[in-house]
Amino acid sequence: MKKIVILHSDVSPDAGKDELDCLQQAEAIAEALSTLYYEPVLLPFELNLNNIITMLQSLKPQAVFNIVETVDSKGSLIYFAPAILDLLQIPYTGCGTQAIFQTSNKPLAKRIMHCAGIATPDWIEQDGLSSPEEISGRYLIKSSWEHASIGLDEKSLVDYTNKKSLLKEMESRKEKLGGSCYAEAYIDGREFNVALLSDKVGVRVLPIAEMLFKDYEPDKLKIVDYRAKWEAGSFEYNNTIRNFDFEESDSKLVSSLREISLQCWNIFSLRGYARVDFRVDNNGKPWVLEVNSNPCLSPDAGFAVALERAKIKYHEAINLIIENAIKSRV
Repeated sequence: MKKIVILHSDVSPDAGKDELDCLQQAEAIAEALSTLYYEPVLLPFELNLNNIITMLQSLKPQAVFNIVETVDSKGSLIYFAPAILDLLQIPYTGCGTQAIFQTSNKPLAKRIMHCAGIATPDWIEQDGLSSPEEISGRYLIKSSWEHASIGLDEKSLVDYTNKKSLLKEMESRKEKLGGSCYAEAYIDGREFNVALLSDKVGVRVLPIAEMLFKDYEPDKLKIVDYRAKWEAGSFEYNNTIRNFDFEESDSKLVSSLREISLQCWNIFSLRGYARVDFRVDNNGKPWVLEVNSNPCLSPDAGFAVALERAKIKYHEAINLIIENAIKSRV
């Protein structure tokens, strides 16, 4: 049997649900790989890089399935994993080091998209850098590096009065957000996720999902926050629902979301699989919130649901991802 190492975050037993989810991904991928007659070996990626290098060299895998989301519980170190695999010249799944770094640093990704002509909401960074458009309106304060909606809730939305006060507000929220943060203009409207998967002929856009905010009060903030993702039993978790069925009137919008997602795929040199998150304003204009080059592959997560809607079995998708990894390094 061909050995595949599943490289995952080194998660402590007392970690939050968002981090523990990485272990659930690893178990699901291992089961799929066994179905495909591979020998899966789970390996946590720790900050002791010499030890990781020694372990990988001794295991001699045919490829590595990289699902590392944090290193030492820090999203800012996520690119260490592909960088080490590049050093060792071991084929690995998903995006390369540059794409992982650029997309995980969300303000940097926004700068790249803006320069490429892709609409992304205005933003202000902690060092005072901002998008060239006029700053006004309401802003969501978000983590620059951490994913899984870390620290995002209704209190994250603030009114802009001046840059100085907004920078002060960001500074006060750094600890909760796991480090550096930025403020992003809030787009009132609809929210969409677009999953992409490499197959044997190229990149495929999977069925597009809209996040519906069921029974939300008119004045309740409609965002996919931390509670909506992770706190089972909460109102947000139970009432934030994926929808894949659209009216004919949305056909132009759906087509636009597909096109922009493919542009992002090319701009960031993505590979294997990825996800692009959008807000669509009340005039029907799509705005890219972020490009996720390492999206969650848990069986109950959005990517897996999109696979199901596309009539692609989970283990078949895992096989495509592995084959793409090996092929791209030949």
